[in-house]
Amino acid sequence: MTILILGLVLFFGIHAVRIVAGPFRDAQVAASPGRWKGLYSLIAAAGLGLIIWGWMQYRLMAPQLYDPPVWGRHLAMVLVLPAFILLAGANGPVGRIKATVRHPMLIGVILWSIAHLLANGDQASVMLFGAFLAFGVIDLISVLGRREPAPVATKPMADLIMVVAGTVLYALFVLFLHRVFFGVSPLG
Repeated sequence: MTILILGLVLFFGIHAVRIVAGPFRDAQVAASPGRWKGLYSLIAAAGLGLIIWGWMQYRLMAPQLYDPPVWGRHLAMVLVLPAFILLAGANGPVGRIKATVRHPMLIGVILWSIAHLLANGDQASVMLFGAFLAFGVIDLISVLGRREPAPVATKPMADLIMVVAGTVLYALFVLFLHRVFFGVSPLG
């Protein structure tokens, strides 16, 4: 559990800098954008690696906190598809979907987290997906509070690319990659 917690602290700690210390982050970016991006990426990658490693270790012995509802797995499958679509287009060109949603990565992470909390009730999963859900909501509130202008849809094909890429990734994960990476098939 310690490795999982350390990973969560590193990953969300570096992501929270913009929320809790915006002027510090802005000063670091202004002083050396490459250094900031490198440090940010290194800490986030280390945190993510520790999260995955810690979760995989802890889930084998984690106590069951609740029994997920039978319908939870089915709803999870439904929620993860739009999550993948939103995540696939988060850093791409702006189409109508991205212009409407404004923050596709955050909405995608929130949907992904809720889906996994509906399907998993062990303490390791609750810690992992609960942390992502909590941070996603906090970050979304923070981003909306900045009152940044909405992106303008400029690439009509961006929506098609986003939907196709997200659907293909979803299919790969459901049919193959989830079992390979996490030892569990979402299909049962």
